[in-house]
Amino acid sequence: MSPTAESFNSIALVGNHQDSRVGESMLILATHLHSRGRRVVLASDTELDFGSLPIERHPEKNLGSSVDLIVAVGGDGTMLNAARLAAPSGVPVLGVNRGRLGFLADISPSDIRERLDDVLNGRYVKDHRAMLRASLVRADQTIGECQALNDVVVQKWQTGRMLDFETWIDGRYVNNHGGDGLVIATATGSTAYALSCGGPILYPELDAVVLAPICPHTLSDRPIVIRSSSIVEVRLVERPDANAQIICDGVSLGELIVGDRLLVTRAETNVTLLHPPDHDYYRILRSKLRWGRGDRMMPGSATD
Repeated sequence: MSPTAESFNSIALVGNHQDSRVGESMLILATHLHSRGRRVVLASDTELDFGSLPIERHPEKNLGSSVDLIVAVGGDGTMLNAARLAAPSGVPVLGVNRGRLGFLADISPSDIRERLDDVLNGRYVKDHRAMLRASLVRADQTIGECQALNDVVVQKWQTGRMLDFETWIDGRYVNNHGGDGLVIATATGSTAYALSCGGPILYPELDAVVLAPICPHTLSDRPIVIRSSSIVEVRLVERPDANAQIICDGVSLGELIVGDRLLVTRAETNVTLLHPPDHDYYRILRSKLRWGRGDRMMPGSATD
């Protein structure tokens, strides 16, 4: 069960501490949280000087089980890492945007204190996001697993030649593909890599998964949307230069070779994102992705 607002007493801060902008925001957050009587926790390898502030440090992999809330400071990559840390324990994630796009991390550094106080006082929007689980099976043995909030990607590796691979859904053969690979994305990930492959934008609460071929070698090989409860299987077709890699939210799961099976299913755990009380998904599409006609203004308003 996710903690209630009143129980946000211990809060972890995660981010790329080598980025000076991230470090600045983490220091502001730690100072503000301490003034509000909250316990501040950081990963053991976070090399930042917090002066006399009482900071606890734990191994990063244990942060989710050590706190009530994780605040991710950085870009969407930081949010994806925070989601992996938080999901097993059901701890929510709040994002402060210090990256380039900030599609998932939607709190601006300029109002970081006010937005944080909103959350501490119970004024926020809860957003439950589905995740994927990828399993790499070799000789009937699972040799690797990972979870992804955005996507699981099969891509060509260490070769300039295209991949040949098969897709199967719920044990039924779907198609043979030739190209640079395949993106298997959640509704959350539909606005990431899958979008650049021509995939559709899915509303985050939609219970679906996108399969989007990467640079397909035939014009008819188009993205397809399936139910999230499906089991997706990918197998390489044997050829002399077959060499593929599996990536989960930007992290390598391992090499996919001929004879292996990649199984992608819906994960048993979700991740809960917290947003400001005025959170508006469609406004984010307009402002971050320049979606629509381009004026990005609501009818009758001067600004968005």
